[in-house]
Amino acid sequence: MSQHNIVGSEAFQKRPQVYLRSVKSGGVRRVRARTALAFGLGVAVTVIGGVVAAAAVFMPAMGG
Repeated sequence: MSQHNIVGSEAFQKRPQVYLRSVKSGGVRRVRARTALAFGLGVAVTVIGGVVAAAAVFMPAMGG
C-alpha cells in the first residue's frame, strides 16, 4: 500500500466551500449559437427564395 502526503491539501482548509449553481455561457458557446442561428436563417431565406422563384416560373404557365 502506498501512502500519500496530503498535508496542506485543499480538502483540509478551513475556508467554506463554494458551489457554482449557474455559469454564464462562455464566448465559444455564444459564437456557436450565433453561427447556428445565422445558418438557420440562411437556409430559411434560401427556401423562401426558391419557393418564390418556382412560383414566378410556374404560375404564368398554369394561368395561361
